[in-house]
Amino acid sequence: MPPSTTEALPILVVDDDSALTRTLADILRIHGYSPATAGTGGAGLELAAARPPALAVVDLRLPDMDGADAARSLKADERTARIPVVALSVMPVEESGEWLVSAGFAGWLAKPIRVGTFPDQVRFYCAGG
Repeated sequence: MPPSTTEALPILVVDDDSALTRTLADILRIHGYSPATAGTGGAGLELAAARPPALAVVDLRLPDMDGADAARSLKADERTARIPVVALSVMPVEESGEWLVSAGFAGWLAKPIRVGTFPDQVRFYCAGG
């Protein structure tokens, strides 16, 4: 089901796994979103500042910085502070939940991504979930 607005919501996916970012971008496009992807935290921060997305999905392990540092940087910049940021990781949330919240993450998505539920998860976080 596409987003409820007539304009496609921009969603940023930051992960160094190019196959995964392509797959997630394809899923987002099919569901009416306008995806942007980055392979590093720095590139993701630049994209977010240039065109603030409705949601940023950020891997916790990036080649140039920790995903939590990327989330903190987004929250510290007035241009991007209101963007909900969701962590993407193979690490279980039970082991990392408290520090995810303190880093500014709105939530957590497990890898591997479940294709069938990913659009609903995106919609949930875009709606303020």
